[in-house]
Amino acid sequence: MHLSRAGWLRWSEKLSPTPLKPGGKSPIALRVHVGPEGEGFDLTEAGTQKRLAVWIVRDPQEIEMVATLGPDALAVTRDEFGAILVGSRAQLKTLLRDQRTIAGIGNAYSDEILHTAKLSPFAAAKSLDEAQADALYAAMRSELEDAVERSVGQHVATLKAEKRSGMKVHARTGSPCPVCGDTVREVSFADRSFQYCATCQTGGKVLADRRMSKLLK
Repeated sequence: MHLSRAGWLRWSEKLSPTPLKPGGKSPIALRVHVGPEGEGFDLTEAGTQKRLAVWIVRDPQEIEMVATLGPDALAVTRDEFGAILVGSRAQLKTLLRDQRTIAGIGNAYSDEILHTAKLSPFAAAKSLDEAQADALYAAMRSELEDAVERSVGQHVATLKAEKRSGMKVHARTGSPCPVCGDTVREVSFADRSFQYCATCQTGGKVLADRRMSKLLK
């Protein structure tokens, strides 16, 4: 199962036996009964962009998205991370979100990692010096380890709020940066955006907002 950005798996000890109506307005995309006592789960997806996906296979490696995953972000050594940076032509934001390069970092935590490392999202990966690469690696580990620790034991209803409460820049456009007090800014694309602090990350330079630039033209 790939939950994408808005998917949830909701387990129940007494799952409703009512069949789902195809084409209905319910957010339930799939209902699976797995036990004789009514145990099972619903896969739900909010929003209009339906991207949740399910495969039935004998081996997960039969799924191209799984077979091509990069190493887990928390399993990558410093030397391996350095080799990834040197061998990439991508910008840092793109590299951190690319699951084929490093698995486990999404849009939110890539923002947080780059803010902690004090690096521009648009910086070229292979251009980092040793100190910057060290800072990025340390930030990646600290942010993800903290995220895992904060999530343990959280009820599903509080999980998203707990995640957001720990964010310094992601989804905080217009708020003051908790480190320097500057305004958190945003760069928007067609279907996504990222947030950053100009003072902490780009030497005070405000990055061009791609969406606004197109509107102004």
